[in-house]
Amino acid sequence: MPKRILCCLAVVLLLYSIFPCRTYAVSTSAASAILVDVNSGRVLYEQNADAKMLIASTTKIMTALVAIREGNLGDVVTIDRETTLTEGSSMYLREGEQLTLETLLYGLMLCSGNDAAVAIAGHVGGSQAGFVALMNETARELGMDHSSFANPNGLDHEDHYSTARDMARLACAAVRDETLMRIASTRTVTIGGRTMTNHNKLLSYMDGCIGLKTGYTRAAGRTLVSCAERNGQRLVAVTLQDGNDWADHQALFEYGFSAYPARRAAVLGHTVETAEVQGGVFPKAPLTASASFSWPVGEGESLETRIELDRPLTAPVLSGTVVGRAVFTLDGTEVGRVDLLCGKTVPPKLETAMSALKMALPE
Repeated sequence: MPKRILCCLAVVLLLYSIFPCRTYAVSTSAASAILVDVNSGRVLYEQNADAKMLIASTTKIMTALVAIREGNLGDVVTIDRETTLTEGSSMYLREGEQLTLETLLYGLMLCSGNDAAVAIAGHVGGSQAGFVALMNETARELGMDHSSFANPNGLDHEDHYSTARDMARLACAAVRDETLMRIASTRTVTIGGRTMTNHNKLLSYMDGCIGLKTGYTRAAGRTLVSCAERNGQRLVAVTLQDGNDWADHQALFEYGFSAYPARRAAVLGHTVETAEVQGGVFPKAPLTASASFSWPVGEGESLETRIELDRPLTAPVLSGTVVGRAVFTLDGTEVGRVDLLCGKTVPPKLETAMSALKMALPE
């Protein structure tokens, strides 16, 4: 009897080794956290994500985004005395020196320079108050409805706060800005006579990390907003008040990429389906996607494509004509749609054309 039990156990262990169970679980040490797929906006993990909290220097993602949108990278900024007296982390600006806005942005994102933030705000916004107004205006545009900015550097203030969900919205917008991401993903740079090294250790800790920003104050604790890319899929992770943020972000990304890989359902310019063409020299025409579409799909979920034509295709049909759309559903719920174009011109058959011409001519 014991031998039979042992044999059964051996068989079970062998099966587990050949067909391992896929289990996905993740947790963090953060007071608030979220993981979002950038392309779709789908939330893959959240933990107390709507709590209003201090965000420290992750604020500087907003500062950089506003500066890039409203300023000119080549502008020369002269540093005044007030800027050099800014408290906290610094890129060590000196009174009277002149730097480009681009150099200040590197100091902002790599060194987390509070002095750089003040210099940028004064130049781009005309004043600290003017720049903060731009920050809050941008927050409203991005749908950051539970956020308020009181300064450009993230120093603690009762009117300066956000949520993990709102910071993820900001990060997704930042990731789409090529200039911001070029700066945020830089590990070290020598510019304007300064050599600056990025505080974001995830850039070296894990493959695929492409930014974004660290933060810390005694009241806020450790804050971190990061982005990673794998197989063309980009994820954003946010943790607030997290003493183990480096490990937590790596765990969040591993979970997201493993449990919710992006499934590509349409590729720009590629054929999605074919459709019959009535009266054409070709019986069918390819229907090509006007844009690419992908969606993160979890285990057991089903992403399906439904083709909707505006009307039956009848020759002649010109290449590039919008003829319908591909509708994408996840377990029956629509998650997106893409216009479909006729992939090639289909002239009418000769007899069809002659018949049409005869009908058009007067008796």
